[in-house]
Amino acid sequence: MASVPTGDAMRRAISLAARGLGTTSPNPVVGCVLLDTAGEIVGEGFHAYAGGPHAEVVALAQAGERARGGTAVVTLEPCDHTGRTGPCSAALVHAGVRRVVIAVADPDPVAAGGADTLRAAGVEVVFGPYAAEAEAGNIVWLTAVRRQRPYLVWKYAATLDGRSAAADGTSMWITSEAARSDVHALRGAVDAVLVGVGTVLADDPRLTVRDIGDGSLAVRQPLRVVVDSAGRTPTDARVRDAAATTWIATTAAVGSGPDGRVDLARLLTELYRRGVRSALLEGGPRLAGAFLAAGLVDRVVGYLAPRLLGAGPAALEDAGVGTIAEAIDLELADAERVGPDLKIVAYPRQRED
Repeated sequence: MASVPTGDAMRRAISLAARGLGTTSPNPVVGCVLLDTAGEIVGEGFHAYAGGPHAEVVALAQAGERARGGTAVVTLEPCDHTGRTGPCSAALVHAGVRRVVIAVADPDPVAAGGADTLRAAGVEVVFGPYAAEAEAGNIVWLTAVRRQRPYLVWKYAATLDGRSAAADGTSMWITSEAARSDVHALRGAVDAVLVGVGTVLADDPRLTVRDIGDGSLAVRQPLRVVVDSAGRTPTDARVRDAAATTWIATTAAVGSGPDGRVDLARLLTELYRRGVRSALLEGGPRLAGAFLAAGLVDRVVGYLAPRLLGAGPAALEDAGVGTIAEAIDLELADAERVGPDLKIVAYPRQRED
């Protein structure tokens, strides 16, 4: 077998890491490739689920003695702490690995320090190859840890003229079954789903993950969060059923902002403390506007149906924009057909002061 360049090994590690998306939270996704002294791949692995073996441990188990004197190529700095598993830095040292190539440094102060431990043991450590690609693959977790709040995705559905409901308030269904199935996949990849109490009172949603997979595997249900300043969520609301855990976030529990409503920044901080690293904001237009005005939205996913209403509620209400110069600019990342609908993914641009 021919030797593998380090860059090719890192690209492979990044693709391995992606296999853990949606199942590792509150941990990151990580991929690892082990090369022997001749540069041949002798082990590879990824972190599959929280509490399970880390990518480096999986790869070392495959490699066995062939890892001794070799190189570990890993997408994230090996952890240096003992949690539900032991430190990967120690495992690499014990296996006799002589060189470790790392794409991205670990920003978590609890787990960071692996590179220093490796160097102290005489292991060569190299940072940087394919850092941008590795960062993009782990952007949700990295953003959450760096900001100490969940990575927030705002999802909305609207007609082409931007209406989220008809003039009489009816909104089921604006988009197609294909789009709704895609939304369930989005829910299945996050730790929490957020709505305002207005959405609960108007639509009585369940906010659970359904209609994904073939039913052979258990679906991880995200935490359901109702932003409900005054505690108006009915006792018989479907979000209170036993299908998933629910938190009714009131001002009494979270704290209030200047407007007397739930302080949204504090809400996200509390969710992070509870282990939430990613959240999907599903409704309604007033709550979405408040999150956008506060600069707390990291990604926008819009489903546009090829329909026109001409009247009815808009998909977004006051977002703190008073003039065109204050518009929230988005960077368009993707656009694709989902059934008859158009799915758009975009990222708010950072405003320059």
